[in-house]
Amino acid sequence: MQAFDADVQNRVLALVKAILEQNAISVEVGPQSRLVDVGLTSMDMVNLMLGVEAEFDFTIPQSEITPENFQSVETLQRMIVNQLEPATAA
Repeated sequence: MQAFDADVQNRVLALVKAILEQNAISVEVGPQSRLVDVGLTSMDMVNLMLGVEAEFDFTIPQSEITPENFQSVETLQRMIVNQLEPATAA
């Protein structure tokens, strides 16, 4: 299961870095980096949410679209894993 978590984290990091590159923002991003602190705007957060849904092929439930879940790559990863775990456990 740890490999799955690492894969999710790497894919989320790639999405965040791609959005930052589009905005010509060059900054180091790690799992604990606060997304607003590295330069993501509210529009970027919407793009990130859509990117996560496309990347992992699922719809984020309305109840999970919270500031807490979009604080960092790590919080996003946790939410994604929690959403996908029932499907992968089957």
